[in-house]
Amino acid sequence: MIRALTGFAIRSPWKVIALWAVLGLALSFLGQTLVFRATQPSNAAFLPAQYDSAAALEVAERHFGSTPDTNPLTVLVARTDGEPLSAEDERHIDAEAAKLSRRWVEMPVSRDVPPLFARDHSQVPRLAPAMTAPDRSFRLLSAELTGNPADPGLQATYRAFREHARAAFQDAGLRTGFTGPLADTVDAGDAEKTRSLVAGLVVVGAIALLHVLVFRSLLAALLPLLAVSVVGGAATGTVVVAALLTGVELSPSTPALINVVLVGIGIDYFLFLLFRFREHLRDRPGRSGRAAAAAVAGRVGTAITSAALTIVAAFATLGVASFGQFRVLGPAVAVSVLVMLLGSLTLMPALLAVCGHRMFWPSRALDRQPPAGVAARLGGLTARRPLLLVLASTALLGALAAGLAGIRMDYGQGGPGGGRTASARTAAEIARALPAGTADPTTVFVTADHGGPVAPERLGGLARALAGVHGVGRVAPPVLSEDGRAARIDLFLAVDPQHQEARDLVSGPVRDTVAAHRPAGTEAHVGGTAAVFADISAAVEEDLRVVFPVAAALIALILLLLLRSLLAPLALMVSVGLGFAATLGAAAFVFQHALGRPGVDFTLPLVLFLFVVALGTDYNILVTDRIREEMERPGPARAAVARAVRHTAPAVATAGLVLAVSFGSLAVNPSASTRQTGFATALGILLSAFVLSIVLVPALAALLGRSLWWPGAAAPATTGHHTADRGWGPAAGPRAEDVGGGRTRPHTPVS
Repeated sequence: MIRALTGFAIRSPWKVIALWAVLGLALSFLGQTLVFRATQPSNAAFLPAQYDSAAALEVAERHFGSTPDTNPLTVLVARTDGEPLSAEDERHIDAEAAKLSRRWVEMPVSRDVPPLFARDHSQVPRLAPAMTAPDRSFRLLSAELTGNPADPGLQATYRAFREHARAAFQDAGLRTGFTGPLADTVDAGDAEKTRSLVAGLVVVGAIALLHVLVFRSLLAALLPLLAVSVVGGAATGTVVVAALLTGVELSPSTPALINVVLVGIGIDYFLFLLFRFREHLRDRPGRSGRAAAAAVAGRVGTAITSAALTIVAAFATLGVASFGQFRVLGPAVAVSVLVMLLGSLTLMPALLAVCGHRMFWPSRALDRQPPAGVAARLGGLTARRPLLLVLASTALLGALAAGLAGIRMDYGQGGPGGGRTASARTAAEIARALPAGTADPTTVFVTADHGGPVAPERLGGLARALAGVHGVGRVAPPVLSEDGRAARIDLFLAVDPQHQEARDLVSGPVRDTVAAHRPAGTEAHVGGTAAVFADISAAVEEDLRVVFPVAAALIALILLLLLRSLLAPLALMVSVGLGFAATLGAAAFVFQHALGRPGVDFTLPLVLFLFVVALGTDYNILVTDRIREEMERPGPARAAVARAVRHTAPAVATAGLVLAVSFGSLAVNPSASTRQTGFATALGILLSAFVLSIVLVPALAALLGRSLWWPGAAAPATTGHHTADRGWGPAAGPRAEDVGGGRTRPHTPVS
């Protein structure tokens, strides 16, 4: 099947390239325009029904008209001269709010999205007076806009509403401020637009420059980026269209995570093909480009398929998670990786067949064998001192993994703008005069058993008990739903609802008080940001305890089947596990212990699982496949490892550097969680490439020799070198060309 795909691509390269160009552009366009219809903006909607905040969300939807795409906003109105508000000011503010609540807000027309695909977010916002600060420095209005907060259409509608409100109050000498999740998102996006553009251009330029330095060719520098962009766009579009057709709702972060995963594995696969293609042309200067592409694609395609299917199976284990974001992420990534695999077996070989020797123009590197470099010297060291390298790399990884001691998960959101946006400044101004949770209340929903009416006079005891909870700054009077079958009590916490203290308060004292004082014959559930993330933290911790062991067992089983060996999968699993622990431990060292953060971001273990474990397994499989191929040749096993390191280390190192640069750009983001993701993933990929795949795995292979493949028979016995696996003495020593210092003798890859 693999050779059939690569063979067809090489026989009909222009057809394959044209097909991918059409599919890539079409699916990429559909993915970008329809992605906001396939995503679910509410975190609470991904929680299983047994969690308290999920039940609260259901009550809010059923009885109070709330929907998962409702975006609450808090509008602050104050005098421009800084004087306290007068009674006349309050009446004027309320009158203008009433006018705004009846005013239709037209969504501005976007030139980026055709009208056929754009969702119209024009609407009449809900707007009502909320409260006045005790010092009368400002009055708050509560507002709501409906839609996906990540959708540029809704963001444009919010900007239009914001300008209408500012103009309405400005004429009366009043200023306005806006805060809430939607305001945070828009302000952060506007503030970071230039930074994001510059960072993106720098990353693309750095990746292209790195390819130019490695291959001395413009085509070899640009084609991998172009091919990965085309296939990645097709993969993302496939996921989005499949989600719409099946009714599965994606998390807003899923498309972005898919893009990064695909860039990682796509560049990896193309680089391995390119390096092997160049090696093949050097060894056989008279061979045509198509013949070389056929030989290389057949051999490397098998290894790429094994690596990709391992990633697919690993992510499929997320399907056992209870948290909906994880459960839909696994199949989405699996589908996208399969599309990238198809592109790696068809589009990339087709490009090699078309370009041939011109792929490396104007470099003259194909005319001569390269001199022994760092990779050759490292291969020789691996062959001579494998035990030393195993101990050194294990010690380094173990030292970093020590940071796992006392590690904590941080569920704080911190706001996307890092506290420097207009929305964050408005929230801070409110918090100076009112409880910190005023703009984002925690809500207790009360319903009667069997769907009967709720008597508001019976809720006084619950409200008084909640007011006595330490950490609750204020309790609003109970509000009945229109049908009278539910009531809500808003709690304004004295701590920021997005911080850990709020989650501890809600999941402990608040819920305990609700359970103890709710009226007989009623049910009560606690909702709001703090309650949702308290439940998410519990769900995530439970899922990670299940997903990681299941994924590890499945990866081990797949490696057993692929490698037909017991020791080789064990060596790969141990190395990847050490890399994951070292990366997470290093993140805890830096952010939790050194910088004093409450812990590492709660998404970090999963993100590292996505990138470090997946790409680490990728690198290891590709390196191990080359070790196995070299061991199939007669001669000492350690000499085979030395040759494998010499040929694969440059490709792995280049791929690792490319991805580290990509993720490293996130480390300058103002969001604390994004900075953690950027630092940890960049470090994890560097460890996977430079420590695990280039040093630890080859050193273990050199120590174990051909017994690495026991009980399989992947490597035939050597001819005349039977002591090779037992020692490194004169009788078993490699020749100079096998461990560096000379040209690697030509050989025919097994295909």
